[in-house]
Amino acid sequence: MRRRISYLLMRLGGWRYIGEAPSDKKFVVIAVPHTSMWDFVWGKFAFSSKGVNPVIFIKRESFFFPLGILLRWLGARPVNRGRGAVGLVDQVIHYFNTNDTFQVCITPEGTRDLVNKWKKGFYFIAQKTGVPIYLGIIDYKNKILTIGDKLIPSGNVEEDMALIREYYKKHNPQAKYPEKFTFDFS
Repeated sequence: MRRRISYLLMRLGGWRYIGEAPSDKKFVVIAVPHTSMWDFVWGKFAFSSKGVNPVIFIKRESFFFPLGILLRWLGARPVNRGRGAVGLVDQVIHYFNTNDTFQVCITPEGTRDLVNKWKKGFYFIAQKTGVPIYLGIIDYKNKILTIGDKLIPSGNVEEDMALIREYYKKHNPQAKYPEKFTFDFS
């Protein structure tokens, strides 16, 4: 039922999902570009329409009433980013190590604002847990969502990040707010 409702809502918004959904029991998917909270909404509908339900961690400050109820219902989990908190990478690694099935969606920009340096936590999570990274695309110009190529971390972070950068440059997804996204990241 959730799949059908998600598909309907996605289509009513004019969006379509292209390609197959991952069948792995465990994986990291990165969603790029990330410039709006709408990325979460459309991405969640796309994932759910394909029967994929990755956890999406959102800063705990967003979990105020009544938004927190909706975010939890959609599968988001709050993360404490304050001093003394266990780091997000360690928290996610713990989930992978203690669950038979676990998928997570991460926005490597780490914010909706323009950044030139991506956070590499998604890479280290995949490397330390032995799971693949899928390269997800949110394209507002064409209203297309996809979980694209699969990358197995080689251990050479710089080389793999260059491959990821080239993948996104090749596909050229349009952000909701293009002025907040650049392909020139490190």
